[in-house]
Amino acid sequence: MLYSAYEMHRSMMHSASNLASFGAQLLSNPALPIGYFGMGPAMASALKVFAHVYEERGKPEFGIESVTVDGKAHAVSENVVLEKPFGSLRHFKREGLPADAPKLLLVAPMSGHYATLLRGTLARMLENQEVWVTDWADAKLVPLSAGDFDLDDYIDYLIEFLRFIGENTHVLAVCQPSVPAFAATAVMAAEGDACRPATLTMMGGPIDTRASPTSVNDVAMDKPHSWFVDNVIATVPLNYPGAGRKVYPGFLQLAGFLSMNMESHMLSHYEMFKHLTVGDQESADKTKDFYDEYLSHCDMTAEFYLQTIHHVFQEHSLPKGEFVHRGKAIDPDAIRDTALLAIEGENDDISGVGQTRAALDLTKHLPADQKKYYLATDVGHYGIFNGSKWRGKIAPVVEDWIRAHSR
Repeated sequence: MLYSAYEMHRSMMHSASNLASFGAQLLSNPALPIGYFGMGPAMASALKVFAHVYEERGKPEFGIESVTVDGKAHAVSENVVLEKPFGSLRHFKREGLPADAPKLLLVAPMSGHYATLLRGTLARMLENQEVWVTDWADAKLVPLSAGDFDLDDYIDYLIEFLRFIGENTHVLAVCQPSVPAFAATAVMAAEGDACRPATLTMMGGPIDTRASPTSVNDVAMDKPHSWFVDNVIATVPLNYPGAGRKVYPGFLQLAGFLSMNMESHMLSHYEMFKHLTVGDQESADKTKDFYDEYLSHCDMTAEFYLQTIHHVFQEHSLPKGEFVHRGKAIDPDAIRDTALLAIEGENDDISGVGQTRAALDLTKHLPADQKKYYLATDVGHYGIFNGSKWRGKIAPVVEDWIRAHSR
């Protein structure tokens, strides 16, 4: 019922968005004087903002055609090199990259947004690295015949991706995948796998949410497991290929993120309205581009979401030494030669300070010179991997770490 009700609401608002878009175009038509006088420009701008918020959105494109290095633009190639039911491995490489450039696996979150949320992260790392990205599927589009997808499967996917890319690959995990990426590294290390990561960088990841718990952590802790099963799990309706699949809908995840900073989001759209009213299209487009990505959402499988809530946020299985993969206990201390870099944002309101750094304490026999902690000052969660501070201050730390610990 929940998903069906949302689909009905989405259909109605999409129709309203089309009408608003038509009205805005009419009011902006140079042949009509109303577009120049009185309330015409304000009405047109308001309709454009409304139409943008409720327009139909699909999966965004990465759209990185080139990157600029030392003042020179280099074309970027993009290819899907390995495709699986719940996610594909995308390969990006710029022209002119040295033959010995580091290989980097960028692990995107499976958290309601598409991997394109890391477009800024990817673009910066493409300057000096050959990059592969985990492009997770929208669960509502995966048929039931493909089976389930849980934390064990996520770890298996990462291991398979690393083996596909080959030895001496570096891993950069942003937010939620810090936990399965760390687990995959430990599993591969315990098995002596030659393709285990050379370095693992974890950014704003919930390794141990007992450190500086945020409001996101509090919600997970305050509610019993049964509450999440009963209140946020829905069944994909018949109009999607994944009909009948149990999922945590992306629209619920998005609603949760929006509610955390509702005043800020409303102010952003008001500023967009003002920019449109005075004809500042460039400033309005910056807000529009951000929300085109932010408001695009996808579903994740119920089993993956519920296991993440249980093991990461409620039971703290990894830091307590109780996390298992395929029935076998994961030993963080097996990591002996993968250099670990933990990065946190001083103002992160999703993964609190200390949660990612905890990974460094779990690897007792990893030499001290193969562990590093970096606190990005005056940076929130999204600023860790996007924006000017990411490009100018944080990314150079990651690149230096990668080059210092290549095998």
